[in-house]
Amino acid sequence: MRQYYGQSHDLAPLWYLLGVNIILFLVSLAAPGVIADYGLVPAEVAQRPWTVLTAMFLHAGFGHIMGNMVTLYFFGVSLAEVAGSGVLLVVYFVGGLCGNLAYVLLAPPLSIAVGASGAIFAVGGSLVALIPRRRVLVFPIPVPMPLWAAIVGGFFVISFLPGVAWQAHFGGLVAGLAIGYVVRRSRRAA
Repeated sequence: MRQYYGQSHDLAPLWYLLGVNIILFLVSLAAPGVIADYGLVPAEVAQRPWTVLTAMFLHAGFGHIMGNMVTLYFFGVSLAEVAGSGVLLVVYFVGGLCGNLAYVLLAPPLSIAVGASGAIFAVGGSLVALIPRRRVLVFPIPVPMPLWAAIVGGFFVISFLPGVAWQAHFGGLVAGLAIGYVVRRSRRAA
């Protein structure tokens, strides 16, 4: 296994996250009521608190799941490489929960949200805090750019499209930046 910052580069947790998201997407195709029952509706969160967690594993269509899982794979590999798979799991879950709580606080009360985007923006935010200058390619832009520019630019481009839960993206991004900053500080102090 490759070592970086003293952590093992174990991708099993990433594969589990991808697998659970894909399996639950297939379940929601077979049973359309799953999204209505387990999606996040701000006005109903007191009666259905589990939706703060379950919504981050459901997706509203093939393009939604595909875009999120491809992004999670690439961001997840990088975060596991830089900080370890344990940090990846913490960032995914804490960032996803923070993103969904931001959605509850900032979105229209009767709207519904599903998707891993808040968790994925948290993974991206952690990467920005840990390796902001790493050069990345973003399709369809043909030149490498700093990771921080790709993540922040992606946030503004994607988050403000109609029907997108920008609140979850924002909450996840902020949580990821904070966790990444704590990890970076703890690594420097060690």
